[in-house]
Amino acid sequence: MSYENRIELKIENHIAYVSLARPDKRNALDMAMFQAIATTAKQLRKDRSVRAVIISGQGEDFCSGLDVRSMMSSVSGPLKLLKKIFPWRSNLAQKVSTEWQRIGAPVIVAIHGRCWGGGLHIALGGDIRIATPDASLSIMEARWGLIPDMGGLLALRTHCRIDVAKHLTWSAEQLDGKAAKQAGLVTYVNDDPMVLAKALAENYKNQSPDATAAVKRLYNKSWTGSKGMALLRETFYQIRVIFGKNSKIKAYNQTHDTDKQKPFILRKKW
Repeated sequence: MSYENRIELKIENHIAYVSLARPDKRNALDMAMFQAIATTAKQLRKDRSVRAVIISGQGEDFCSGLDVRSMMSSVSGPLKLLKKIFPWRSNLAQKVSTEWQRIGAPVIVAIHGRCWGGGLHIALGGDIRIATPDASLSIMEARWGLIPDMGGLLALRTHCRIDVAKHLTWSAEQLDGKAAKQAGLVTYVNDDPMVLAKALAENYKNQSPDATAAVKRLYNKSWTGSKGMALLRETFYQIRVIFGKNSKIKAYNQTHDTDKQKPFILRKKW
């Protein structure tokens, strides 16, 4: 399945494989790519059979960032990206990062080659990021006299110290996989990110989907902010998990299938 020849999506054994499919342009973000990412994320958010998502890029690079020539060829391009009805919601530019966090399943990003600017925003929107040792990651917007505005700040503020984030943004410094891990931009460094991503996805998909989705939402909402609200959400989500359908399925699997745990299929909307 493809969207405007920008995204390839396949779902196998409850794992969704999302591939940025513009290798001739180093998967640079043009309007079609922005729209394809938003459409794909929305589809996966509604598909309750998906237990994990893996995002990767075709060709030499994960994503080299914004296709500046394409996006600046008309006045309407930037306006379409930035417009929004409700100020507190994501516009099309920001959805490349924020929409992955609206999916209840874990989202794993496999990074190789260039992961610059908008590409890094896509990666930061995932839950787990795996980069090759020789990958190149950069908050590249300063090179164009711009600020990062694709939603990555929401993730960056939980991954980096503020002084590190400021330096990386002001300098547009390019980090290899090891340096990016030290800075907090990636979770793991691995010679073959897809192999590790698949292993993690297989692990995650055998857990309760209700509990997985609840943890993702609980952590996202409570990692910063009021301690009291964090405690309240813990109790609230725990009650929902205990009395949810998947809790009963888990109990049945553990009681009746000791040789092999069956993957959960159902997931309530969170």
